[in-house]
Amino acid sequence: MAPPAKSMHPVLKMTLEMGPLVVFFVANSTLGIYPGTAAFMVATVIALGLSYAIARTIPVMPLVTAVFVLIFGGLTLYLADDTFIKLKPTIVNAMFSTILLVGLLTGRLFIKLVFDQAFHLTDRGWTLLTRAWIGFFAVLALLNEIVWRNFSTDTWVTFKVFGVMPLTIVFTLMLLPLITRHMIQPPTDPVD
Repeated sequence: MAPPAKSMHPVLKMTLEMGPLVVFFVANSTLGIYPGTAAFMVATVIALGLSYAIARTIPVMPLVTAVFVLIFGGLTLYLADDTFIKLKPTIVNAMFSTILLVGLLTGRLFIKLVFDQAFHLTDRGWTLLTRAWIGFFAVLALLNEIVWRNFSTDTWVTFKVFGVMPLTIVFTLMLLPLITRHMIQPPTDPVD
């Protein structure tokens, strides 16, 4: 039987999620895109391993992202074509947006599965939050396409590391009023 999942300190969680990107940025800046991609892949596996060792669980989104990093990073290295690693954020963000949209259209709010442990919202709140994330992931996919197709590899890596995360933080902070407005108290277990 597996040990129960533990909560992870938010700073540690962010470090484990951002660490591989920082490794990617540094390795790309000093060694180039191919060694940077290899370092990104290794750092991603290490971050997932540490996440599991600490929390006894791996969050869904970092796991999905890691699978794509390994697939597209592997294609980049095997075919010696950096297009694959540059396409990865577009495909991942478009996929997240599409999954959330299909869920919304079929009455399944997948975002609730990701965030339900963090907070509890009304059904309307989950719907609005889902719509917001659908749009945000679509915008990230579009921005990635614009940057990698029109700027240098170094600019793209810099945007990926120092542009996407601040955008995500600002977007998340902008959602706080929506979350607060639609928050409900979780049901409590009756005392025997």
